[in-house]
Amino acid sequence: MATRKVADHTLYHLSPKGFWKKFRDAVAVDPAISSGLPLPSVNRQPPPGSRLEKYSTPATKASDPAQNPYWKRDVRRAYPQLSVVTQPELSTLLIQHSSPAAELAPPQDPTSSVTSVTSSRQQLGLSEAIGAIGAARKAYSSSSLPPTPPTPFKRWVPERAPDAPHDPNAYFPMILVK
Repeated sequence: MATRKVADHTLYHLSPKGFWKKFRDAVAVDPAISSGLPLPSVNRQPPPGSRLEKYSTPATKASDPAQNPYWKRDVRRAYPQLSVVTQPELSTLLIQHSSPAAELAPPQDPTSSVTSVTSSRQQLGLSEAIGAIGAARKAYSSSSLPPTPPTPFKRWVPERAPDAPHDPNAYFPMILVK
């Protein structure tokens, strides 16, 4: 004889008692259905808060005072550091790095490069340096175009499609494109 195994809702869920049980039996559509509230003593083993041992935080590098000084943790004093580049310094950098040969070739006499830097600082302002670099070479031409960003799709090129069926003598301003 096969026994039918069915989950008993009264074993693991709270059920009303007294007046509220009679009220539920009278009002509920199906009084045999579970309330859905689990019994805390049966549902969670061990119940929360019943363990005797205390939690201790694991030791990390941050918990070691020797490796975690206060000045590294203090974000209130992490002020932004100011950096100032003057116009003569910027014009000098622009002139030095305007040609690829100047970047690749090391100077033969280190003192001569320092004197040329100081002399160019005094001679050219920022607007003159930008004008001199722009006049020396064009950045882009028809043979050397700027890089284009990659696109994940193919660019659409319009092509003329055959016209829709219509009366050859009628005015038909629509042009079909595929």
